[in-house]
Amino acid sequence: MRLVQVLIPEGNRDSVIAALDEQELDYAIFEETGRGEFEAMVQFPVPPTGVEPVLDNLRAAGVSESAYTIVLPTETVVSTRLQALEALYPGDRLSRDELKANAESLAPELATYFAFIVLSTVIATGGLLLDSSATIIGAMVVAPLMGPAITASAGSVLADRELATRGVALQITGLLLAIAVAAALGWLLKGTVIVPPGTDIRTIPQIAERTSPDFLSLFIAFGSGIAGAISVSRGSGSTLVGVAIAVALIPPAATAGLGIAWGYAGVAGSAAVLVLVNLLAINLSALVIFWSSGYRPEVTDQHGAVRASVLKRVAVLVVALVGLSVVLGLVTYGSYQTSTFEHQATAETEQFFDQPEFSEYELESVEIDYDSQDIILGDDPTVTVVVGRPSDTAVPPDIADRLDGRLEETTGQNVAVRIGFVIGQESDPIPPTTGTSTSAVAISAPRAE
Repeated sequence: MRLVQVLIPEGNRDSVIAALDEQELDYAIFEETGRGEFEAMVQFPVPPTGVEPVLDNLRAAGVSESAYTIVLPTETVVSTRLQALEALYPGDRLSRDELKANAESLAPELATYFAFIVLSTVIATGGLLLDSSATIIGAMVVAPLMGPAITASAGSVLADRELATRGVALQITGLLLAIAVAAALGWLLKGTVIVPPGTDIRTIPQIAERTSPDFLSLFIAFGSGIAGAISVSRGSGSTLVGVAIAVALIPPAATAGLGIAWGYAGVAGSAAVLVLVNLLAINLSALVIFWSSGYRPEVTDQHGAVRASVLKRVAVLVVALVGLSVVLGLVTYGSYQTSTFEHQATAETEQFFDQPEFSEYELESVEIDYDSQDIILGDDPTVTVVVGRPSDTAVPPDIADRLDGRLEETTGQNVAVRIGFVIGQESDPIPPTTGTSTSAVAISAPRAE
């Protein structure tokens, strides 16, 4: 429920009262004793969805924007007459003016905005290098990126060019600043005691996760944008939803910066694509939600021009997303192909060494070197196998070729096979153990004979 207070300009009291009576609203009128430009103040309760049509009628009755109109959210309203009001204005969508006010409040002043961008990027960069998801999520609480995304979309549907331009500018400059801060921080930390020399950031799971964007990333970004638009237009949960939007933008931006600092063009490029995809998807979904929720400019004559502008902007965003979706499609296809190959190659290698002729051998590990970039570049997979054997057993000279042929027949890939043989020694019998990692499947260690 909202409590609306309106100062009635001189000479408009009767028309304002008639407009309120026409809408069957309960109101109270107070005499104005201020500077004399207003003759009275009227206040009345109304559900959130009723604020916009009531204010439109009051403006038609002579209450211009130069007058004061205050919309206050109420904690509790006790009255049996509320049911009639809620039946008259069902739903919980905020008014046009409240949406604009919320959007403006979500886009902070430049100094505050950039300070929070820097702080959230520093924390997120540390979380990436530490492989700490908790730290990354904590950084997202600080990131102020929800405001600009919502501001840009709200300004577009309300024909507020200044608001839309500010939202777009804040998003672009904020993300570029995040990339620059992460690159500078990575360059300073690289090779220090904090990040030892020789550290390959591509092997850190939190970073690797953001260098292989697929269609799931697109769905997450769409979901974040839709949630942000709904929360702002309904006036609930915007802070928590802002965390989801920030998670979709700041960590990949920080990953791109780390890729620049380490000189890994693939890491920087892949993460930058993820940033751009998420940014476009969030803006597109918020724009569509606001427009489909019925938000339009106050001036009716602007509706046609705004509709054409929104459709044009949606078309541009869709075309850009379709283009970037080619990259996502290649990565998704590559991930499926590599996962399938790894599963087939590992299973076939285990079956190969389970044959009776290799009963004295013990398969220790199978490592697959094959990723999405190899598929895109046309590089062949490499299978590295480590096998334990007794010290008095001769190694067949063609074992690698035989395994190579079997893998190629099963997977249809031109495979390079490398087999290493080890002789194990144990001071005491050690029970077999089995472990699994992302790059290798470890089997039981061999026992010397």
